[in-house]
Amino acid sequence: MLQLNSLRNIFCINKNNIINCKAVLKKNIELSRNKRLFSSTSPNKMRFLQYTCRNNGPQRLGVQLSQGSDIIEISAVTASVPNNLVDFLKGGDEYMEKAKRIIAEAKSVVDPNEVNILAPITKPDKILCVGLNYKTHCDEQKVAYPEEPIFFNKFPSTIIGPTDNVLHPPNSKALDWEIELGIVIGRECRRVHKGDVNNYIFGYTVCQDISARDWQSPKKNGGQWLFAKSMDTFCPIGPAVVAKEFVCDPTELKLRCSVNGVVMQEGNTSDMVHDVYNIVSYLSHCITLLPGDVILTGTPSGVGLFRNPRIFLKAGDVIESEINGLGKLCNTIVD
Repeated sequence: MLQLNSLRNIFCINKNNIINCKAVLKKNIELSRNKRLFSSTSPNKMRFLQYTCRNNGPQRLGVQLSQGSDIIEISAVTASVPNNLVDFLKGGDEYMEKAKRIIAEAKSVVDPNEVNILAPITKPDKILCVGLNYKTHCDEQKVAYPEEPIFFNKFPSTIIGPTDNVLHPPNSKALDWEIELGIVIGRECRRVHKGDVNNYIFGYTVCQDISARDWQSPKKNGGQWLFAKSMDTFCPIGPAVVAKEFVCDPTELKLRCSVNGVVMQEGNTSDMVHDVYNIVSYLSHCITLLPGDVILTGTPSGVGLFRNPRIFLKAGDVIESEINGLGKLCNTIVD
């Protein structure tokens, strides 16, 4: 009897060991797969998008692993992941780990041609912008490079998607374009040194800082930029927010903006007076940055205001704004 009980105990121990080994093996396989999927050296990228299905269903949050590839929905009900990027970022590492597991399994996948791509981030707490932050843009105005960053803001209500129409306000006759690299904050950021800034950035996106130049004039609104920058639809964003781990070097990105197929702006983020890390650090010593906050980092030369003769946007014009590795916006001006 004693021998029989011993055999039973050995069997139970071995059975438990087998179960535990299987669990450990499964976990290791999952970690290995995630490491391959989300490694900075992987050809995959984590491109976060917000979208709706063509039947105008609820907004969803998804990820593409490359530009133009199928979208993996991560806001499935069973995953308890929000359907918008701001709330996703507020959830921190918990939601990111859930997202990685969902992406690795890729059970809910949609064709990007079968959905409506929205702005990748909506209703952030803040949109902050940097003026005169490209040397070429300063040069075309014949002004000195700012020793410290110059900031202004846009209202979150200005945000539209990558293919949405820009409304030409009837009270402006000088509508202009400005392609800009956008920073998206990933965690609460307060009094952060420049060397630590990367820990607080979530990713990058393409932005257009549409500007009503006549409302920047000293004769209008005392020369303040609030209305010039914050009229409805004045901030196209998208098509995705690319996680920082998959952006090789935000200080070496090519930007291009064209109007009706004619290239108007061509530049590189290496031309910034104050780079992305200095911008975020400087801001964080003045105000607390929150998950989802968007920072527009300035524009290179080639805006309509400083051309000879001046060129301004009119109804029917199409603006294309592209940054290497991040994507392209295509917005039409309408009355």
